[in-house]
Amino acid sequence: MGRKAAPAPLPTSRAGRADAASCEAGFTLIEVVCALAIIAILAAIVVPALPRGTSRVRLESYAVETAAMLRADRNAAIRGRAQVATLVDPMARSIRSGATGRVIRLPDDVTFDAALAARCNQRVDGTTIRFFASGMSCGGVIALTRSGSGYEVRVNWLTGGIEIVPRDQI
Repeated sequence: MGRKAAPAPLPTSRAGRADAASCEAGFTLIEVVCALAIIAILAAIVVPALPRGTSRVRLESYAVETAAMLRADRNAAIRGRAQVATLVDPMARSIRSGATGRVIRLPDDVTFDAALAARCNQRVDGTTIRFFASGMSCGGVIALTRSGSGYEVRVNWLTGGIEIVPRDQI
């Protein structure tokens, strides 16, 4: 019978040991690509589920949009020489134009408060801001806030003028 061949001797030089160790250390390209693919799949699942809040810029745009609607209703009252009432409904989180019927809906993460006149033009009110043919109004304040900062849209009762005031400066 034949003799068995003796195993090859292990390298004894420093360079030889380094070469043997480098074959097993590190990751292959396929392992890195698989890890990145798994991370990308998890990110695609998790990111859409994260809650997205209303940004400060979007909150400001709601205030500007509300002020523009109120100005349009005031102008319609002056032009049409008739009373126009803008409906403000904090429970439904909406503001409805009395002239056009256009509605602004506010998201749930925005705190929506309104201070409106309880009586306007000798009528019980509390849900509208009324503009008269003279340009005057019953006045009111609509506050839009999120995370402690926000804006107030103020309607002056005497002039009917509308202004936006940052809430953190109040």
